[in-house]
Amino acid sequence: MDTWTFGLTMLVVGMGGTLVVLSLMSLIMVLLKKAFPYKEEAESQKG
Repeated sequence: MDTWTFGLTMLVVGMGGTLVVLSLMSLIMVLLKKAFPYKEEAESQKG
């Protein structure tokens, strides 16, 4: 494996790994939003 092939392989693995991790984190956030939905507090009830 020459230098250029190794460099391109590392580029693909590094960027691909980054995209995979970002998509997994996005999926986890979506699942957490479904598990714990945001509830706004009503201002009229406090005052």
